[in-house]
Amino acid sequence: MVLDERLANPGDTRAVSGHLDETGYTLGEHEFRLPSGMDYDLVLTNAGEGILATGMISARVLGVCDRCLDEAELDIKGEVDEYFLFKEPDQEIELGEGEDEVDYSLVGSDHTIDLSDALLSALLMETPFVVLCREDCKGLCPVCGANLNDVDCGHAAQIEAQREQDRMDASPFAVLKNLNLDE
Repeated sequence: MVLDERLANPGDTRAVSGHLDETGYTLGEHEFRLPSGMDYDLVLTNAGEGILATGMISARVLGVCDRCLDEAELDIKGEVDEYFLFKEPDQEIELGEGEDEVDYSLVGSDHTIDLSDALLSALLMETPFVVLCREDCKGLCPVCGANLNDVDCGHAAQIEAQREQDRMDASPFAVLKNLNLDE
């Protein structure tokens, strides 16, 4: 985005909105698709030493459910808060004490800022680490692999009965079940 005279003086603001045609992103081992890209509404403010970009992003995100492996659709909304520092071409950027990396971007020498990294960062921050197709997803059967959202294969009842039997057998009182008090 090109910065023009509307942001020339400290305190000047400019509202911008638009669409970013991003196709997808990765978070950990998850791959997400953005079939419609992402929309943004921002306010750019000249803060004296740089441009502050604040606002909201929204996107429809498609991924894979962690429980049943079906497609999961997520509507994600996030906050954008990025600082673009004015820098002279030969000016060295100094890190403060305790800083090990820069937490701002730079305004380009051609008076432009690249909002794509700030928008993607906001989207990443709001993407859940555990992706579910729905809140009550039942997942896959550990015995036959059937999607338990679609079919009840009967293995769940068998597994639960076996767990209950194992719990009863592990009890310190299990030896008393065969005790005959009639003698």
